[in-house]
Amino acid sequence: MRLATTFFALAALALPLPAAPKSKSKTPKTSQAIANLQAQVKKLIAERDDISAKLQASQVQQEDLAAAQKSRDLAKEDAASMRKELDQIKGSLKENQQSGDSILTDLQSAKASIKTVQEENAKLKADIATVTAKLAGKPGEGALVPVTPDVTPAKPINLNQVRPKAKKVDKGVVVVNVLVNESGEVLATKLLQGLPGTGEWVDKANEACVEAAKRLVFEPATAGETKTRVRVWQGVGFLID
Repeated sequence: MRLATTFFALAALALPLPAAPKSKSKTPKTSQAIANLQAQVKKLIAERDDISAKLQASQVQQEDLAAAQKSRDLAKEDAASMRKELDQIKGSLKENQQSGDSILTDLQSAKASIKTVQEENAKLKADIATVTAKLAGKPGEGALVPVTPDVTPAKPINLNQVRPKAKKVDKGVVVVNVLVNESGEVLATKLLQGLPGTGEWVDKANEACVEAAKRLVFEPATAGETKTRVRVWQGVGFLID
């Protein structure tokens, strides 16, 4: 029995051992699938990086937009403030202009009042001088007096330069009575003697002499030894030839 067992063991040792399983080699289909997967992974990584870059750019744009909106809001506030200040300045200018116009009007009114008072004072002084002179028996300056031996008549200065125009009339002399004041100015005129005859051209010639008399300038008439300048009515002759 022991011998049989030993033989069986030896027989077992003599039998060849089973070969180890060999690893399977990759097939072409598997390699292609792996390559495709790697390509897809690479593409997905690229898409991820692109999306990440776009997200960053979008975030920067949003930040820039927010800054721009904030700047716009600040600009609106500044514009509103400046508009308010401008309205205040315009209101102040308008008030100042109205005040200036009122002051100018008051000033002009005051000047007119002063001028009126000065004229009235001058007239009063002349009247007082006239009254005083009359009381003293002497005419005052600017007093209206008749031409008497103690009065030197007013002397025309520009008589040769003032020539009336007359047409279709005969020769003659036209005498115009003029009121000359103490400054030598003609204040009024009156025809004393016209050309002989009647008619349109005679009337025009007489009127031309009256108008010429208004343009005369005189050395004032004087009265007495003091040579006081006075007003006089006196005649001026114009020769029509």
